[in-house]
Amino acid sequence: MRRPLSLKPAYSQPLWEAVYRTLREAIVLGDLPPGERLAEQKLAEALGASRTPVREALRRLALEGFVVLVPRRGAYVAGVSLKDMHDIFELRMALEGLAASLAARRITKEEIAVLDSSVLAFKAAAEAGDADQAIGVDSYFHTTIYTASRNRRLIQILGNLSDQIQGLRMRSLSAPNRLKDSLNEHRRLVAAIASGDSVAARDAAEEHIMLAEASLLQDQHPSIGCSGRGESGGRCSGFGGSGKHQGTSSGEPGTL
Repeated sequence: MRRPLSLKPAYSQPLWEAVYRTLREAIVLGDLPPGERLAEQKLAEALGASRTPVREALRRLALEGFVVLVPRRGAYVAGVSLKDMHDIFELRMALEGLAASLAARRITKEEIAVLDSSVLAFKAAAEAGDADQAIGVDSYFHTTIYTASRNRRLIQILGNLSDQIQGLRMRSLSAPNRLKDSLNEHRRLVAAIASGDSVAARDAAEEHIMLAEASLLQDQHPSIGCSGRGESGGRCSGFGGSGKHQGTSSGEPGTL
């Protein structure tokens, strides 16, 4: 059920930042779905604010990729075209592979214990078929690995990217058999990191992301398959340099 917008407490922050945090959370949680038009006046009325802080918040969200500003048409929640989705997963493979590689060299025993606990929690959610619970555990699992990389810039980039892909994470883990497969991938990733093998950790992280993309595509677009790692390095066969699958051309964001 869609929740009504409620302005987050501003405290000492500017009002536009409170509006920004409120809208950002609503987008991440799916309360404002991809493609929805964000009318300044309606948002201002719903949040009890003027249009000025709403406008500033939308500009910030556009810079971060959560919103698309279309000239003479207004603001929309950013959608994800097939090409966008592939670009996101490709970026995740590179960045999460790096994070796992660094984590294998820098992780603490306490953080390994957290990862082990996350695997158990994910297992319980998978066995119960509770995708919502699994999504929360999955996010915490990956955030722990980001933190263990000890690279502040990488942690910030991956944290922001993680928020942007929350919808993709939900759809991926909701695909048939994906919870069970993801659990096994998490186990391999933890084992590689705990062993201190940075190469194996990178490979396990990259494979995990590649298989998540393959599963999502197979579930949502069966005609566009992924051929596996093979010679193409895990690229999906439906994506090439032809520029296809770019979404709509009407100015509004295309979505999956």
